[in-house]
Amino acid sequence: MSGRAMSWIWRSKWILAGVALPLLVIAWWVFRPEKLWINVKVSEPAPPGLNTGSDPLYTGSLASRAHPTSGRASVYQTPDGKRELRLTDFSTSNGPDVHVVLAQSSDGNLKQDFVKSDLDAVELGPLKANQGNQNYNLPDSTDLNKDDAVVIYCERFRVIFGLAKLEKF
Repeated sequence: MSGRAMSWIWRSKWILAGVALPLLVIAWWVFRPEKLWINVKVSEPAPPGLNTGSDPLYTGSLASRAHPTSGRASVYQTPDGKRELRLTDFSTSNGPDVHVVLAQSSDGNLKQDFVKSDLDAVELGPLKANQGNQNYNLPDSTDLNKDDAVVIYCERFRVIFGLAKLEKF
């Protein structure tokens, strides 16, 4: 570098720092890189009213997509008629804005790791933890004959972490 360029950089260092620092903070907030190394575990009990011998209505094994994902997704009906999705022996990568959704297994978006168009899905909620057993309430209007795939989905980056095709038990 020439002396003139170095002189300009030296004189403008506070301006450059004033621009670079907010950009770094924004990039950190968007990507949340620290979540790649942090595991959050949860161990929720089975839905109320179900004993350990209850059979699920639907079940399926989670398969990895863009991130390593494993476990079982099962839908149970409680004595009061509510249906709940239960993830057991669940494990996936942590990430920002990861949700549990139900989608149609025939949706072309589910055949790729990165969703290019809107994912037609039933939102069950943000992922509670990236490891362990957890429960999610299903809306009463959910049609499991139509929305028959459990998807672990990063909404911010439109990435499918894992997927389970639900089959009648």
